[in-house]
Amino acid sequence: MKAVRVVLSPEAEEVYKYLNEQAPKSKAERSILNAVNKKSELIKANPHYGDPISHDLIPKEYVQKYGVTNLFRVGLPSFWRMLYTLTNNDTKIEIIAFILDISSHPDYDKKMKYKKR
Repeated sequence: MKAVRVVLSPEAEEVYKYLNEQAPKSKAERSILNAVNKKSELIKANPHYGDPISHDLIPKEYVQKYGVTNLFRVGLPSFWRMLYTLTNNDTKIEIIAFILDISSHPDYDKKMKYKKR
């Protein structure tokens, strides 16, 4: 079985740092941070843990910037979302779960081009 490594994109790393800074002061951010850490461990155990996103709904930004061909969504507390893609490492002995984004629900809706009802 291939090992799974979780890597954060620069954008996700920025949000992760923010959550770490705010966690001691804010219960909401602490809850989201704990969920990100827990879900990352679940992804390591099962790379297909998240809900798959249809290919036609993958934001062009991710395709152009990272060459994304698959996308998974994981729900977090306070209606936040974490998006990740899976890639094979060149060594063929490792899968990389590349976390692209950690965002609030409104930011997620905007990125995925969902419209309000």
